[in-house]
Amino acid sequence: MADYPKERKQARFADFIHLIDMASESVGGKILFATDDFFAPAENLIKSDAPSFKAHEYTEFGKWMDGWETRRKRVPGHDWCIIKLGIQGIIRGFDVDISYFIGNYAPRMSIQAANLPEDKLQEFPERGIRTGAAATPEEFEAIAELKSENWNYLVRMAELKPGNPSSSHNYFPVHSQQKWTHIRLNIFPDGGIARLRAYGTGQKDWTATDPTEPVDLVAIAYGGVCVGFSNAYFGHPNNMIGVGSAKSMADGWETARRLDRPPVLENDENGILLVQGCEWAVFRLGHPGVITQIEIDTKHFKGNSPDRCKLDGCILTTQEEEDMIKQKWDLPAHKWKPLLPVMKLFPNQTHLFNSLTLELQDVITHARLTIAPDGGVSRLRLKGFPSSICLLRPSEKPGMRFSVKPGFRANL
Repeated sequence: MADYPKERKQARFADFIHLIDMASESVGGKILFATDDFFAPAENLIKSDAPSFKAHEYTEFGKWMDGWETRRKRVPGHDWCIIKLGIQGIIRGFDVDISYFIGNYAPRMSIQAANLPEDKLQEFPERGIRTGAAATPEEFEAIAELKSENWNYLVRMAELKPGNPSSSHNYFPVHSQQKWTHIRLNIFPDGGIARLRAYGTGQKDWTATDPTEPVDLVAIAYGGVCVGFSNAYFGHPNNMIGVGSAKSMADGWETARRLDRPPVLENDENGILLVQGCEWAVFRLGHPGVITQIEIDTKHFKGNSPDRCKLDGCILTTQEEEDMIKQKWDLPAHKWKPLLPVMKLFPNQTHLFNSLTLELQDVITHARLTIAPDGGVSRLRLKGFPSSICLLRPSEKPGMRFSVKPGFRANL
């Protein structure tokens, strides 16, 4: 790395933080290598929880820090580490968090990435307890086979700005559409970073999907993403399509209480609340397909789950989606196809439904979950079978295709 890239400025705003952290240990992210872990190991970078500070905590090597902190370098070079992403896919942006690293943060950093085929990767030994240690010659030799110094730059060298925990997040957008499996974090020349978040969406190899087994078409790990919503006061809808079970209410979609509820609530003869208002969230599926099974989980929402819900689907081109985003999803009612009629929901419970498309066999690209009157949902799973339809913009340019894998066999 003799020729360092030109410095760049960081982003002021970061919409991408509502996507999934693809490097987190909670989704399988792993540290493969670090040049130095003297004060605190690189594994702290990918912890799922927020960094903390213990004013009077010390180790035998120095001040305890909740992050990755290297020793003060007294030899040529700079420090760096390699992270294997837990979810492979498209990275939309990074959050380089230096919370509590006030006089010891890394002043500059850059990030590189690679898409490495799994079958060509060697097994790296478990790192174990690394505090107080530096990489051995043998570890340097093993990691050198990856030639990470030549990986693509997603973030050119940039200065990091310290602050209190709420203002110590350094955001960097990424404008690449490539799939990535590994990232290299470089710090210049040494110091500490509390957390590294790599936000994005997964990318699945749909050609390898078992045609006899339904798959969650809306999962963020497979490329699903929220493209519109009415309210997300306490939690973003993307949380619903995250990996695994929700850990708490904070890991789901939760709206504010609607102010248009009647002063005194009443039920109809079916036990459904008589309220007019509702909230909604629209998702683009990871791949167009037919939804056959629907799971709506209100786990952790014990006093604030919705009264009822319904689910609709539609088929849109990329251009139509862009138009709908601009129009706040004011889509004509006839465009939506019912996937699930109005159904009663219960607190802290997993609800399983069969989709109406079991009979209609309708392919969709987008789904809209509507809840009434308000509240929270922890998980939404839309299982079904991908279809090989291909949606083009009006220009019919091959390069503008909807994200559909060419050559995929239709299941319908």
